[in-house]
Amino acid sequence: MPDAIAAKESLLTAQDRVQDLNQRAWDHAVDRGDNPYTHIVSSARVAAARRGDWSLTVSEQRPVPRHWLEPLAGARVLCLASGGGQQAPILAAAGAAVTVVDLSSRQLDQDRFVADRDGLEITTVQADMADLSALPDQGFDLLINPVSTLFVPDLTPVWAECHRVLVDGGALISGFLNPDEFVFDSDALDDHGVFVVKNPLPYSEIDSLSPEARRQRQREHQPFHFSHTMEAQIGGLIAAGFIIDGFYEDRRTEADGNPVRHFMPSVFVMRARKV
Repeated sequence: MPDAIAAKESLLTAQDRVQDLNQRAWDHAVDRGDNPYTHIVSSARVAAARRGDWSLTVSEQRPVPRHWLEPLAGARVLCLASGGGQQAPILAAAGAAVTVVDLSSRQLDQDRFVADRDGLEITTVQADMADLSALPDQGFDLLINPVSTLFVPDLTPVWAECHRVLVDGGALISGFLNPDEFVFDSDALDDHGVFVVKNPLPYSEIDSLSPEARRQRQREHQPFHFSHTMEAQIGGLIAAGFIIDGFYEDRRTEADGNPVRHFMPSVFVMRARKV
């Protein structure tokens, strides 16, 4: 085991730890412009949100129920791992005091661009979602976390930090990828639309990919993924001091092209309250 760990450490040195690799991957995604989660919201949608005509998505298609979010006027909202100029501007236009945290400086640039363009007040903080030490205890009434936990290797510190920064009774709305998707060979699925069971769960691309495949992901600036278990996602929230009081499923879009949408939901969304 020590030899195996040393081998991984040689590939992912202190300088090139997972978070650093994923940060660079998302920075490059913004520059490439081919990832829909880097595309900023339009001025028309911001203007509509100012009029009270808004919706918010943290998954693929289904909007978050408005009663999960309201009232927004004056609410202190933290958008966690939510850069890209999508959720934060809508919430700010709807009247919330918004802080957005993201690992990627380029994703935060998207939020700053929209804020400048449309005259919004948005605070941006570059940080790892597992380390929110730049933020105060009980500083937020509502926490919005779109699908992003698949980019961190350990959820325990993430849920602990979410609990710390929320006020008592505050709500966390979090979307996460269905871990069962990771059991399939992604190349066979993406290239041929064929479901080939390949990967034991929980899946980690640091553990499961060959050294050459890991190096290729780094060269191509592709992020590393971690499936986690339902126990880590849901049980971890409960263990951190939350109660879950809302839940729904969502499926991939037709434009996504992944045929898994015909067979099962790809995203689960939870609302949890701090107790």
